[in-house]
Parts: sequence; C-alpha cells; structure tokens
Amino acid sequence: MIQFPYLDIIIRSVAVYFFMTIALRVFGKKELSQLNTADIILILLISNSVQNAMVGPDTSLIGGLIAALVLFVINFAIKKLTRRYKTLSNILLDKPEILIHNGILDFKALSRLDVSHDELKEAAREHGIEHLTDIKLAMLEIDGTISIISADQKHLKQSHYKRKHNRKNLQNL
Repeated sequence: MIQFPYLDIIIRSVAVYFFMTIALRVFGKKELSQLNTADIILILLISNSVQNAMVGPDTSLIGGLIAALVLFVINFAIKKLTRRYKTLSNILLDKPEILIHNGILDFKALSRLDVSHDELKEAAREHGIEHLTDIKLAMLEIDGTISIISADQKHLKQSHYKRKHNRKNLQNL
C-alpha cells in the first residue's frame, strides 16, 4: 500500500486549526480593531508554537505549503458551512451585542465586553449624538465597531465607530 507522505501534515494542520478555533472561542476573541501589543505578541508566539505541531519534522517548502493550503481550505469550508448551518454558525461565530436599547445602557453587556462609558460617549459623538439617552440602539458589531441608531431619525448615519482604545498600543510597535 502506498502511503501519502504528507497525510501527517494534513491531519496535524486540521487538528491545530480546530484547537485554535476552540481556544479563541473559549478565551475570547478580540477583533483586529481591538488588538493591543500583548495580543499581537500572543498571536505571534502561538503561531510559532503551533508551526512544528503542524509540519512535524518536515521543514521542506512543500510541507509548509501543504500546511498553509490545508488551513486555507479549512477556513473556506468553515465559512461555507457556517453560512449554511445556523447551529454551526452559533457555535463558531460571535454575535452582535446590544449595548444600549431605547436610551437604557446594558451594564452587564458593557462590562462583559469591556466597553467603557467613554467609548460609548465617543461613538455617540461621532454619530452626532450628544446624550446616550438619545440612542435608540447601540450595537457592538462582530467586527468590533459600535453602530448607533438615534431616537431622532435625523441622526441616522452610515458610519461606524471603530473601537480605538488599544490602537495606541499598535502604533508603538
């Protein structure tokens, strides 16, 4: 029986992909707009630590390309499957979160999501809203933006406030 020499790399890459997906889901996923210096360092160190787990002793160009190809294929398949199957989507993907509804702040959500009062006020100002009580709906979107709909429909805007509280750390890299 002829054994496929790169099957080990494929299996290892799939295992690492799913481990990382589960780990990010359990330990919390920060969106790109929310990464700070420590988060970037963590991502770089994790990628370095799992590289050998994926390719094992094979350090060849083909081995690395196969591992990368497997990761792209898995990611593509997961995206297709999460669009098709709601249950899988609920397990793997984050959901938008309500921060303010009819002028009432959801303090539990704000605390859990680590969104400060100052961030909310900044987002409101960027949307032309002076008081948080004038907000009909404020949502933390899955991409890290805070979208706002004002109670006064004149202030309905297409722009999104992008969380910036950790961006300053990115500029220091």
